[in-house]
Amino acid sequence: MKNPIRVAVTGGAGQIGYSLLFRLASGETFGPDQPVILQVLEIPEALDALRGVVMELEDCAFPLLQDVIATSDEKEAFRDANWAILVGGKPRGKGQERADVIKDNAPIFVTQGRAINDYAAEDVRVLVVANPCNTNALIAMKSAPDVPADRWMAMTRLDQNRAQAQLARKAGVPVSSVTNVAIWGNHSPTMYPDFEHARINGRPATEVITDRAWLEGEFLTVVQQRGKAVIDARGKSSAASAANAAINHIQSMLRPTPEGDWFSAAVFSAGNPYGVPEDLIYSFPLRSTGNGVSIVGGLELSDYARRKLAISADELREEREAVAELLK
Repeated sequence: MKNPIRVAVTGGAGQIGYSLLFRLASGETFGPDQPVILQVLEIPEALDALRGVVMELEDCAFPLLQDVIATSDEKEAFRDANWAILVGGKPRGKGQERADVIKDNAPIFVTQGRAINDYAAEDVRVLVVANPCNTNALIAMKSAPDVPADRWMAMTRLDQNRAQAQLARKAGVPVSSVTNVAIWGNHSPTMYPDFEHARINGRPATEVITDRAWLEGEFLTVVQQRGKAVIDARGKSSAASAANAAINHIQSMLRPTPEGDWFSAAVFSAGNPYGVPEDLIYSFPLRSTGNGVSIVGGLELSDYARRKLAISADELREEREAVAELLK
């Protein structure tokens, strides 16, 4: 059997963490022959709830789960971690603007970035789920100068999954028929779910769905506002679907991307081929070799798409400026 990998998860007692941990332990994520040690971080006030989650993990008797460490100590949580999934963050409070949430979360991700820098394994890979995830990832990355920039990602796979589902529903086809869905920009209402490059059963989505007004209107709005719609419907934010997207992201990282397709995640924008400003964590279409990822090049972008990309880049620059003091 392989040596175990260590997976650090923050916010393990929260809704997303609860939906995520069991799937990390089961073998679904890293493979049926890969033992796992979970190192789960929570704030001290949530440690009792986390102990309950640990009991349930034990009671599942997962053959691949070699150990679970429940802690409020960043050093213990990130020590020798091969993967770090940053789920925990301060949620948006009543009456708060997005800039307020960014400033509230910034110190958390400075601390976690430093801990990853100091204690994680040399091959650590980081996925930031906690919102605003793009800028949280940038803050953590800047706080970890010894960890290469290409190890840091923010999750836009949930947006990709949402876009695929909407296109499939409109076209009356299974979700598996929808490929080449790219999410550009910020995980926010300014993101651009790229329908112009999407394909349905191998055909351009715009040939299958000829209602351009729907694509530019309802489709974009539903994907961009889906998180709010879930909160309005169930009174809580997306949890199972967010955890599922994190699993999908890791699976896409570990397996070679199917020929001609791609997946979406936000990565450091330096050297990108699409004119996105540098020094942002920005979502692009990506391909994986199983050992690393690269931005898909050579896509022709319409003027419409370029305007959408620029709007999201401008928002990310504003977010970066709001925490500029922490990025020096």
